[in-house]
Amino acid sequence: MTTADPLEAPGRRRTPVHGWFLAARHALDRPLTAYYLLLGSSALLLTIGLIMVLSASSVYSYEHNGGDSYAVVKRQLLWVVVGVPCAWIASRLPHRVLRRFAWLGLIVSIVLLALTQTGLGVEVNGNTNWLGVGPFVIQPAEIAKLAIVLWAAHVYALKDKRLDNFHEVVTPVVPGLLAVIALVVAGHDLGTALVLFAILLGMLWVVGAPGRLFAFMLSVVAVAALGLASTSAERLERITNFADPFKDFAGAGWQPAHGLWALSTGGVFGQGIGASQQKWGSLPEAHTDFIFAVLGEELGLVGSLLVVGLFLTIAFAGIRVATHTDDPFVRYATFGIVVWLLGQMMINVGMVLALLPVIGIPLPLVSYGGSALLPSLVALGLLIGFARREPEAARALAQRRKARSAGLSAGRVS
Repeated sequence: MTTADPLEAPGRRRTPVHGWFLAARHALDRPLTAYYLLLGSSALLLTIGLIMVLSASSVYSYEHNGGDSYAVVKRQLLWVVVGVPCAWIASRLPHRVLRRFAWLGLIVSIVLLALTQTGLGVEVNGNTNWLGVGPFVIQPAEIAKLAIVLWAAHVYALKDKRLDNFHEVVTPVVPGLLAVIALVVAGHDLGTALVLFAILLGMLWVVGAPGRLFAFMLSVVAVAALGLASTSAERLERITNFADPFKDFAGAGWQPAHGLWALSTGGVFGQGIGASQQKWGSLPEAHTDFIFAVLGEELGLVGSLLVVGLFLTIAFAGIRVATHTDDPFVRYATFGIVVWLLGQMMINVGMVLALLPVIGIPLPLVSYGGSALLPSLVALGLLIGFARREPEAARALAQRRKARSAGLSAGRVS
């Protein structure tokens, strides 16, 4: 026996609000909804990111690149030109190809992370988490985020029928991810380590790990984070002063205080693109970790909420894909990518709002940096590919191609 929808009951008085609600619900129930939401949100975030990198980096570029205000955004645009085709290829890759290289991806990530602790490692802002490869400097931890998601999803998909066993849940995923996190911590990159740990917790949650494991791991990471913070006076100062950055305005509170100023002066609609005052030397890392502050100053509350809303849209579409698929690999990989991107966004925004300590995390797709942008684009390409391959979505796309071909044939005949 089916229950009638109260909003569509014959005797119920219809109002414009009911009509809008029903239209929105029917639109979200369509087969290609997740596909278009992922495609549109990713494209909008990438476009906003390029605009904000251009604006936020113009002063820095002019001062450090011989008067060229476009030097930084040109490098970012180059990474976009490389990353978008990579995302397109990722969206077309068969699942068996992704799974075939899952172990290789993990091993390569571990090797690259280990190399950062050798003579090839490059120190940036006190963190030895960069690797000099010829003329390029890459951040292996960003590659590791994608690698561990695909590897963990592959392993859990193989064990899908045995995940009610605690041992099967833990091995080898937990030791493998903890090894990657330990290598990141060895480079003193606490922020990236927290993102990787969030991915681990997300993967354990989606496979139904018991609560005692979460309690144990949260206790371990809390002790490890405090221990790592205590090894650096600057990091400890940031963590202890983040709640009130104005208390030590000239020291550890300088960056979060100017970030809050930028957001507060933006108001509802912002000062306009290019009109930020804080990027003129007052706000360090304006085009990287604190680009959200410049965005809030120039685009206001409306622009800030738009960016957050786009990330939430990606999360909604990704969860829809994960809950509609019968393929365990797609389900686990999709959830891992959503935790990664949404968690990193929340940490970055929390830093700018002084809700979290400043731990050096970029805003995905928006902040400057090819090492972070390329894996994020590939991850979104995978999500879009998963959405395209949903049975109903695949049928809808096939019908559209058939209708388009029929229309073109009819046009040639006429």
